[in-house]
Amino acid sequence: MNLNTPNANDATRTFNRSKSVVPCSGLCSRCIDGCRGNCEVFKSTFRGRELIYPGPFGDITAGGDKDYPIDYSHLNIQGYALGAKGMPEGTVPGPDTARFPSVNTETAYGWDRKVKLAVPIFTGALGSTEIARKNWEHFAVGAAISGVTIVCGENVCGIDPQLELDSNNMVQKAPDMDRRIAAYKKYHRGYGEILIQMNVEDTKLGVAEYIINKHQIETIELKWGQGAKCIGGEIKVKQLERALELQKRGYIVTPDPSDPINQAAFKSGALDEFERHSRLGFVSEEGFFKEVERLRALGYKRITLKTGAYSLRELAMALKFCSKAKIDLLTIDGAPGGTGMSPWRMMEEWGVPSLYLHSAAYEFASILAAQGERVPDLAFAGGFSSEDGVFKALALGAPYTKAVCMGRALMIPGMVGKNIEQWMKENDLPKTVAEFGKTPEEIFVNYENVKDLVGSSEIKNVPLGAIGIYSYSDKIKVGLQQLMAGARCFNIESITRRELMSLTEECAKVTKIPYLMDCYREEALAILKK
Repeated sequence: MNLNTPNANDATRTFNRSKSVVPCSGLCSRCIDGCRGNCEVFKSTFRGRELIYPGPFGDITAGGDKDYPIDYSHLNIQGYALGAKGMPEGTVPGPDTARFPSVNTETAYGWDRKVKLAVPIFTGALGSTEIARKNWEHFAVGAAISGVTIVCGENVCGIDPQLELDSNNMVQKAPDMDRRIAAYKKYHRGYGEILIQMNVEDTKLGVAEYIINKHQIETIELKWGQGAKCIGGEIKVKQLERALELQKRGYIVTPDPSDPINQAAFKSGALDEFERHSRLGFVSEEGFFKEVERLRALGYKRITLKTGAYSLRELAMALKFCSKAKIDLLTIDGAPGGTGMSPWRMMEEWGVPSLYLHSAAYEFASILAAQGERVPDLAFAGGFSSEDGVFKALALGAPYTKAVCMGRALMIPGMVGKNIEQWMKENDLPKTVAEFGKTPEEIFVNYENVKDLVGSSEIKNVPLGAIGIYSYSDKIKVGLQQLMAGARCFNIESITRRELMSLTEECAKVTKIPYLMDCYREEALAILKK
C-alpha cells in the first residue's frame, strides 16, 4: 500500500534529497552532513512551527493525500438494462420517457424538507480563511445561481477588522458578515440557502443574535469539528497590532504576541506571523439540547450540526442527539479533509477516513430507525469532487443521506474563474484557456445560461468565478443524470444501496455492500435455472 511520505510534501514545500526514503520516518536513508535541503526536518531547523501548516498560507487550499486501505474508489456503481424507478407519477417507463436528461437531481433537507437543492451538493464551511474572504463574491454568487446552499463558516465576525462590540462584548456591527450575506441573497433563486456556522467564539460574541436580528437568517449551524482537524480554526496574522487585537477579543494567539520576547523576534524579522486559534468545544447531551432550545427561542427555523472525523462514540452521540433534538441536517465530515487552515500532519494522520465513518453512520442510523426514532437528514463530506462520488455517497447512506458537502471542489472553480477574469484584463490568458477564446462569452460554456438566469443587464455584475461554479455544478448535474439513468434511478429518492458493489472483500466487510460477485447472484441463477 502506497502511503504518504511523512517528511516531504508539496503542501509544506519540502522534498527529500535522496531517492531512497525510510518508509516509517520519511527521512532519507542517507542523511549527509552538509546536505543543503529541503526535507521537513531540514526546513524545521530554522523555520520551526511554520512547517506545521501548508503554505503559502492564505493563498492555497490543501488536501490530505494519505492512501487509506479502502476509500470510495473501492465501490462501483451498478448498471441495469431494464426498469426505471422514480419516474413522474403516471409516466410509463420506456425508451421514449426514461431519457437521462429527464432525471431529476433535486433534493431537499430539513425537518420539514423545505430547503431544496437543484443539485445534491453544497459548500463546506467558508469561514475566516483568507481564501474565503477574498473570493467570497465568486463563491456566494456561484452557489446562489447554481441553486445550492453555501455555508458561511466560523469566526467571520470575530476576525473582522471593522467589528464593533457593544458594552457586553457582543457583536453590534460586522461589515464582513453583512457583505457575505448580501452577496448570496442578491442572486438567490429559491434553491438552497445561506446558513451561518457558529463555534465557541461565535457563541460568546453573540453572532446568532446578530445575524437573525439584522438579516433574518433562518438556519444556523453548530459545529463540533471537521474532517481536517479536531481543534479550533486557525488563521495566520502578519501584523503584531492585529495579533494583539485578536488576543484581546478572547482568541488564542500563538506565539503570545504580548510576550516581549516574541515582540522582539517579530521586530527583528525572525518571527513574521502569529496564529489565531479557537478554543476547543466540549459536548454534553444536556448542553447540546440547551443550546438548541436557546437558538430556537431566538427564532431560527432550522438548526444543523457539522461534525468531523471523531471516534465512533462521537458519531453515535451526534446521531442520537440530533434525532432527539430534531436537528434539520447533520453533516458528517470524514478524514483526511482539505482546507486552507489545518495543520498538515493532522490532515494526514488524524481522524476516521470518510468511507469508514460514513459506513458507520449508515449502520448507526439504521439502528435508530429500527428503534422507531426519526433519523436526521444526513450529508456526507470528505474528499468528494465528481458526480460518481456524489452518487456513491447518496447510495451508501440511502435513504438517510440527502446531499454531499464539498470543500475544495466547489472553491476551485470560483478561483479559476476569478483568475481568468484577471488574466483577460492583463491580456495574459494561458494556452489552456485561450484555446477556447478571448472573451467570457467564448470561454465559459454556460455564460448564456447564467445570462438568461440573471438578465442581460445584470450579467456584467456577475463575477466570472461565479460562472465557473455554475459551470462546475452543471457538470456535476449532467454527469449525475447519466449515472442515475444507467442505474435506472430517475430521482434522488430512488437511489438505494443496491446500486453499489464492493470491489474487494475488505470493502464489503466495512461497508456491508456485497462483493460484486455476490451482487444479484440469486437473481442471475434463477434466470439460468428456468
